[in-house]
Amino acid sequence: MTTTASAPTLESGAPRRRRSPRRRLIVVGALVAVLAGYSAWANLRPLTLSATIEVDATSEQVWSVLADLDAYAEWNPFIVSSSGELEVGSTVRHVIRSGDGTTTFTPTVLAVEPGRELRWVGRVPPGGVFDGEHSFTIEPLGPNRVRLKQTERFAGVAVPIATGFLKRDILPRFEAMNRALAEQVARHGRG
Repeated sequence: MTTTASAPTLESGAPRRRRSPRRRLIVVGALVAVLAGYSAWANLRPLTLSATIEVDATSEQVWSVLADLDAYAEWNPFIVSSSGELEVGSTVRHVIRSGDGTTTFTPTVLAVEPGRELRWVGRVPPGGVFDGEHSFTIEPLGPNRVRLKQTERFAGVAVPIATGFLKRDILPRFEAMNRALAEQVARHGRG
């Protein structure tokens, strides 16, 4: 009896092709190129949200409320809890309220200029996924009037997917926090 080896066949009877290592490398390389291209595109297209309010107060009065992290739970509808030291390079702990509950994040403080600017950056590890640089700037408009501007620049591969949520849910929370801060300043007349 003579036996002959035959190539594996598909149901159609055609021989099955084996994928070569070179073809696999090409497929993997193409996937890596697509992911790298998307990552570069997403990071070159940051989203910036900004909310501004004018407050009848001095820069020092607004700063006093903004920098009192321990009191956030009393008045802040967005950052409902905050702790840490406002020093460049330090980490602060914030609990924010959004439409679906609360989230804790620990950004790094980038700038602390009393009466002028507070800025921090938070990143979803390892970075480049969903990063947000948040700032508050206080601009004097007159002897007892300032403009408070709250801005966040979001960048990373998840930002294009989250843009609708950020505009719909987070921007109104910036506006609510600004209004609540102005009310807190008016209530306490801090300086």
